[in-house]
Amino acid sequence: MRFGPNHTKKKKAHKLKNEIKVDAELDCVGYYCPMPISMTKEEIDKIEIGQVLKIEADDPAAEEDIKRWAKRTGHELLKFEKEGTILTFFIKKMK
Repeated sequence: MRFGPNHTKKKKAHKLKNEIKVDAELDCVGYYCPMPISMTKEEIDKIEIGQVLKIEADDPAAEEDIKRWAKRTGHELLKFEKEGTILTFFIKKMK
């Protein structure tokens, strides 16, 4: 599902089957470096500390880029999934 021109969808928090509560989603599919990182930073700034941002991307470089970005900026990568070409990150805002 695509979420319109700003590529985000605010939603009521819900728990996934693995109990990660997702507060916001970001669709970076079709974007390539440096856009997934730029878009992730912009969206993480919009949520509150302790909330979780779910990011989907298909840029192969995003796997390492987003993992490194989360570590460098002090946010917590709760989970990473790879299904086909789609990379899914669950990042908890820590500060």
